Amino acid sequence: MKPLDPILISGREVLPIVEGGKGINVSNGESSGAWAAAGGVATFSGVNADLYDENGNRIDMVYHGKTRTEKHHELIAYGIKGGIAQARIAHDISGGKGRIHMNVLWEMGGAEAILEGVLDGAKGLIHGVTCGAGMPYKVAEIAAHYGVYYYPIVSSARAFRALWKRAYHKYGQLLGGVVYEDPWLAGGHNGLSNSEDPRKPEPPYGRVRELRNVMNECGLNQTPIFMAGGVWWLKEWDDWIGNPELGPIAFQYGTRPLLTKESPISDAWKHRLLTLKPGDVLLHHFSPTGFYSSAVKNGFIEELCQRLEHQIPYSSECVGDHEAELPIGARKRIVWVTPHDRDRALGWMAQGFTEALRTPDSTLIFVDPDKAEEIRVDQVNCMGCLSQCMFSNWAQNEAGTNGKKADPRSFCIQKTLQNIGHGGDVEHELMFAGHNAYRFGSDPFYANGFIPTVKQLVDRIASGE
Repeated sequence: MKPLDPILISGREVLPIVEGGKGINVSNGESSGAWAAAGGVATFSGVNADLYDENGNRIDMVYHGKTRTEKHHELIAYGIKGGIAQARIAHDISGGKGRIHMNVLWEMGGAEAILEGVLDGAKGLIHGVTCGAGMPYKVAEIAAHYGVYYYPIVSSARAFRALWKRAYHKYGQLLGGVVYEDPWLAGGHNGLSNSEDPRKPEPPYGRVRELRNVMNECGLNQTPIFMAGGVWWLKEWDDWIGNPELGPIAFQYGTRPLLTKESPISDAWKHRLLTLKPGDVLLHHFSPTGFYSSAVKNGFIEELCQRLEHQIPYSSECVGDHEAELPIGARKRIVWVTPHDRDRALGWMAQGFTEALRTPDSTLIFVDPDKAEEIRVDQVNCMGCLSQCMFSNWAQNEAGTNGKKADPRSFCIQKTLQNIGHGGDVEHELMFAGHNAYRFGSDPFYANGFIPTVKQLVDRIASGE
């Protein structure tokens, strides 16, 4: 492999090896501080980060507000305090080495307020802000106000061009880099556009070359691109290193840092990663954000798939092919479906999937009573963790709603990510992962269940393996 020389990132020469941000509590101050101490670029999550008391015990997020809006403001206050706490931990552990970045999702609830609150309360501790999940036009202005670098996460040259033309050209001196996140391979939420087929992945080289061409047009020839998604052994990316067509390149890892001693995820989660096989990660469209995302196929994902399989269109009156009556609910209200769909629905109901839930698309899904009650409770308990949520119909506006029917085909993302991040059942919670996660089981580095320290992992990556 060609030498992996340090490059300038956020004002300092560091190894071009970047820890990818993972939301809620999976990239915390301990893991990111260790990554920075190893000489790389660390990223802690600014998405509802954990907060601790004076004894170092995690403080549970308990909401006292009676309305979603009241709980939403409580969530923002928790997020600011938690982000500041994680920044301090990362700074202390790093010992002044490497760089520390904070990751936020532009579509998270209160993104601007949380970002500003953390940067204000952790001045001098954070060197850069990475931001994706949407089109974060305003992140450049906010970062510039606090004198830190910003790193938009995009999945196409077209997205970056739009960001540059609308806002970023005003703050070009603080654009520290552009993260290209492969929408078919990266874990978590992905930036697939309506014109791209989730079943037909495109090789990243041409897309990153196109991004570099657009950046060069903007005078950003020396601004690095972070390649994120699908990166494992750097020896497999040798033709990217020092390639004049691509310019300065760094490599971002989101999934591999999960399996380190400093990683805050549970032992059960770490051991589950070692058992994955090719195809065990699914690119799906269940997220309440409306984005595609990638997660391990487990009982949680299988149940969501089952909801789609148990779905039929309906009408409130006899129209066209919808000529068969189907009584639903405790009051046996009549809806109209096709004769074939009536037979399917009666079959599901005979199997115990007796609750018919209406979706915004004039369809019904059939679930068992326990799942129906869980969905109802989760929707009621919404605390506005997203700027808008398909599952609960929350929106961050005066009305507090997106104006649509709540969608029972999705789920409460705040609940499941908090659960799995704090020791929940890995088979029945959402487990984000990149599509190369199966390589944990075949990479000799992890033989016999070996779990490295962050320093050991960074050294291993830098060696090309």
